[in-house]
Amino acid sequence: MPLIRSVLHMLWLILTVIPWALFVVIASLFVNSTTMYWMCARWLKLAVDSGTLILGIKNRVTGLENLPSGEKSAAVLLVKHQSTWETLTMPAIMPHPLAYVFKKELLYIPFFGWAMARMDMIHIDRSQRAQAFNKVVAQGKRLMAQGTWVIMFPEGTRINRGQKGVYKSGGTRLAIETGAPVIPIAVTSARCWPRKAFIKKPGIVDISIGKPIPSAGRKPDELMREVEAWIEAEMRRLDPEAYAGRDATPARVRS
Repeated sequence: MPLIRSVLHMLWLILTVIPWALFVVIASLFVNSTTMYWMCARWLKLAVDSGTLILGIKNRVTGLENLPSGEKSAAVLLVKHQSTWETLTMPAIMPHPLAYVFKKELLYIPFFGWAMARMDMIHIDRSQRAQAFNKVVAQGKRLMAQGTWVIMFPEGTRINRGQKGVYKSGGTRLAIETGAPVIPIAVTSARCWPRKAFIKKPGIVDISIGKPIPSAGRKPDELMREVEAWIEAEMRRLDPEAYAGRDATPARVRS
């Protein structure tokens, strides 16, 4: 049954993303970036809702009250990354538009990438690190000034359940440069949608949103260590069986 459900969900995503992406590309000629974002977020919410209906994956979100409440309030969201599920889910649950920081190669994915190229996001060339970060800061300042939150995965890639990658300080550097608070977010998506797995399992994905951490007067590595400590402690609280017997020593922070 999980295999059949996984096939059906994948087919649903493929069959719906094609007309959606074509519609987005055409609509981008006539609407502003904020309208374009919410049009795209609607498809992502449908993707999550279909995951609940077809795959049996349900989100349990706590800590929404910790999010900044002002219409133009800035924030840098730093999220635990275990699967594609949180990439789909975050725009579906957040009250502000989000701008992902992602590698430019994703823009070449047929249909999905074409639609992403029409959104006001931050795509970077990872081979040019200095220029890439300058672009992130410049675009991050502009986006947050208009009420868009920047979202990053500090480990840089999807991490297996119960494991931890190297937390890179790019997100905290951005927060310090822009004066925005950091919002740490723990996600247990690998319980249902393991990294690089085609077959998904029904169950509950916990999404825990931490309190804002001010960035003023902080150093990037020190701030990231605080973010890492909160996320990893929260992951162990939310999914203790995944961490049973594992070393809880924090990973080294890397710029």
